[in-house]
Amino acid sequence: MAHVILGLLLIAPQSFYDLIKGFEAGVALFYSASSGSIRRALDTLLARGFIEVASIEAGGRGRKVYRLTDAGRAEFRAWMTGEPTGPDLETAALSRLYFLGLLEPSERLPVLRRITERIETDLAALSALDRQLDTRDVPEEHRDLAAHQRATLDYGIAAHRFMLDWFRDRMDRQGPPNR
Repeated sequence: MAHVILGLLLIAPQSFYDLIKGFEAGVALFYSASSGSIRRALDTLLARGFIEVASIEAGGRGRKVYRLTDAGRAEFRAWMTGEPTGPDLETAALSRLYFLGLLEPSERLPVLRRITERIETDLAALSALDRQLDTRDVPEEHRDLAAHQRATLDYGIAAHRFMLDWFRDRMDRQGPPNR
């Protein structure tokens, strides 16, 4: 979540309320966050020096507007251009795709390649599990359960194949900035 907040703040300095609205307006398509988790992430980003308070509005609540520091810009760039990690590949991939336009055009294709490589790796692991399960004998009393569990694996394989095809197509369409 911290990197998503850094991306939103790279677009423009924002208040806590603005960040919540930013999540609701677009980020929620691939990342779910509560106001409490956004607040905790902001506090962590402040403590690590990745963001700072740009201004505090006078009166009332004294609404704080946050902006990135140079360290925050560097952290965001390192995350965008690094390997997609974590167990939730779809969120890792879509988070980077959502902010891809913040990178220089020459940096975008390598990001898409890293995402595609991660999809290929995860798909290979799921396919290996599928082949391994073909060799297992399931006791009669568990066959109905196993059939539904296998359907879940089939879905995961199909979803990864779709994601792989989609990101490969995106890579093929990634061209010069004036395209």
